[in-house]
Amino acid sequence: MKLKVIQADITTIEVDAIVNAANSSLMGGSGVDGVIHRKGGKEILEACRKIISKQGKCKVGEAVITTAGNLPSRYTIHTVGPVWNQGGREKEQLLENCYVNSLRIAIENGVETIAFPNISTGIYRFPKELAAKIAINTIKDFKEIGMFKEIIFVCFDWENYEIYQKQVMK
Repeated sequence: MKLKVIQADITTIEVDAIVNAANSSLMGGSGVDGVIHRKGGKEILEACRKIISKQGKCKVGEAVITTAGNLPSRYTIHTVGPVWNQGGREKEQLLENCYVNSLRIAIENGVETIAFPNISTGIYRFPKELAAKIAINTIKDFKEIGMFKEIIFVCFDWENYEIYQKQVMK
């Protein structure tokens, strides 16, 4: 399995699945979530509406999968990251769950290449260093990691790129 860190727009990455740092409504929002919904088109929104009508909102730490619409990937995996607030072990566990549940749903759908954004490090204010450590360690410790050919961390900004790159090199 190849683990890469790049600085780019996740909506341009050609992989089997991209992960969306979604909100619990799955209706699109700001940041990467809004960009994925806008560029992916109405197919993503329609698929999210069907999920909501079946199960209700997506809980923090959980993940669901939809089409990628107009994006170059096949699927979009939507996961809801925790809002940091005062933080704590519970928030760290919820962020870990985002990665584990995204990887599990990817395997269930035959995904071999997957791209992750920096979940919860934007408006949810999760400390970037801690988020990177949790993300990288969770992926490296994932039991079925051999099912993937490539996992990419797609960093929108230079700061996250440098942080994630250092964590991968450890």
